[in-house]
Amino acid sequence: MAQNTGKARKAKVPSATRRLRLGLGLMLTLLLVVGGKLFLVQGLDVGGMAEAALKNRLTPIELPAERGSILDSGGTVLASSVIRYNIVVDQTVNTKTQTFPRLDEGKDEIVKVTRDQGISELAAALGMDRDDVKDALTGDKRYYIVAKDLLPDVEDRISKLHVPGVESEGTSKRVYPNGAVAGGIVGFLKDGTTGQAGLEQTQDEILKGTPGKRLFEIGADGLRIPVGVDQLTPAVNGKDIRLTLNSDLQYFAQQAIQSQKDKFSAEWGVIIVSDAKTGNIIAMADTNTPDPNDPGNSAPEDRGVRAVTAAYEPGSVEKMITAAALIEEGKSSPLDTFTIPPTYTVDGQTFSDAFEHGTEERTLAGILGWSMNTGTVMAGQRLSKDQRHDWLQKFGIGEAPDIGLPAEAKGILTPAEQWDGRQEYTVLFGQGVSQSTLQTVRAFQSVANDGVMLQPRLIDSYISPDGTEEKVPAQPPRQVVSKDTAKQVRDILESAVTEGQIKEAGIDGYRVGAKTGTSQSPCDDGKSGFCGLTASMVGMAPMDDPRFIVEVVLQRPKGDIHGISNGPVFRSVMSQTLRAFNVQPSTGEPVRLPQYAK
Repeated sequence: MAQNTGKARKAKVPSATRRLRLGLGLMLTLLLVVGGKLFLVQGLDVGGMAEAALKNRLTPIELPAERGSILDSGGTVLASSVIRYNIVVDQTVNTKTQTFPRLDEGKDEIVKVTRDQGISELAAALGMDRDDVKDALTGDKRYYIVAKDLLPDVEDRISKLHVPGVESEGTSKRVYPNGAVAGGIVGFLKDGTTGQAGLEQTQDEILKGTPGKRLFEIGADGLRIPVGVDQLTPAVNGKDIRLTLNSDLQYFAQQAIQSQKDKFSAEWGVIIVSDAKTGNIIAMADTNTPDPNDPGNSAPEDRGVRAVTAAYEPGSVEKMITAAALIEEGKSSPLDTFTIPPTYTVDGQTFSDAFEHGTEERTLAGILGWSMNTGTVMAGQRLSKDQRHDWLQKFGIGEAPDIGLPAEAKGILTPAEQWDGRQEYTVLFGQGVSQSTLQTVRAFQSVANDGVMLQPRLIDSYISPDGTEEKVPAQPPRQVVSKDTAKQVRDILESAVTEGQIKEAGIDGYRVGAKTGTSQSPCDDGKSGFCGLTASMVGMAPMDDPRFIVEVVLQRPKGDIHGISNGPVFRSVMSQTLRAFNVQPSTGEPVRLPQYAK
């Protein structure tokens, strides 16, 4: 029996072994499943769980780019930005955190920092009283501003403190150190960020740059993880813009035209100073110029640049184009003579002059020198309708200058076939056609520059944050008339000053050529006829080799038109320009073309 029992016990051993082996197998299988799962989650992260968790912990802070500055030709700042930071806190996070971890970079180890120590360090970085900082960090507000307008280096020191709940917000402040000087040209920002007028608007993409970003990890307790992600993508600052303007002359011109506008109670006035050799705009002054620091203090109609946006009938300054066309087409010459009656009638249209006269024998130079509509129509008849239209077009009428400002006017040049019986003649002396002041200046620039038209330039270059300066290429020049024709037209303009009606444009020591213009100004509603006059004077100096063009325009001045003159203002601004650029006085004798036939 005993032997049988022993045999029975031996028979049970294999059964226990099998159970043990089965258990071990199950455990190994379970370990493989768990290990595999861990490998999938932590290694391969097939479901993106780790990545999703990391994203939940990441906190981004935008770093504003510094908006580029706007400079005058000599580097004087007309607009600039400064980057500042506000320090804000989530009080609920800071109040409940008595200690927090921070990486000690010197020892390369994680250290525990008490809340009191963090407050003391933050107060020191801010330069504030410790108790004031503690009060600011304590409470139940999720958002509270601790300090404003901090410099970037202060913000950087605070960021490295890792004080719980404390973050920085970047801001950009735009400032205009010269106030209203070129205010309409520079423009201003909407909500301090986006350009809304002037160059701030048209050059917004170039000026604003690209914001950067700081990215770091925040744990479930709201504290920054010391050894977690800490990435910095620096902001790319915007480009600076250098203009062709001379801010000193701009200021002088603004004062001059404002005084002229006030003197004659005009609605507005403009002055342009242009370099005849380059097309560069040296000054472009408006009345009631807005201060970009406070644009709301200016009327909406004063916030633009009327020198390019306001198109009007130019009046007799257009006679220069008629004379150039006649000479270039071989239809007349400066000393060609015309018998001019008191009034002149053609095709049923009668024309008269601003002054009474009998029948006179005048030269073409004398017709322009005394701004005679009768003689201009008589001479201009030698041009066909299409020639009259085409020459206006060649001189840029109907073509916006495109200098980078909003709402630049191209004016109105109606096709010749649409002209009525009177308009086909009035276009010869600047009526029935409209243009901006800058278009008129461009036309005169071509005559001053030996017949070569240069497109006006306001933006000279773009300057990258690294200091690299990229010149804005000039548009291709255009030969409008021959060099000889341009010289003959200049002689006519100079004789208008030496022998004609515009002696008040003369400047001691310099030879000057000029032309005046007067036209009727339509009422703003477009239906009520005319509501005043537009008075202008445009000229160039020195006539030995013309360097500068100046035009003065006054809209709807009050009083007798014979008592309204832009001559003194023209003379003052041109004189200041010649002095500012050290232009040497004239050496040759002035041209004095006869105004009457001998």
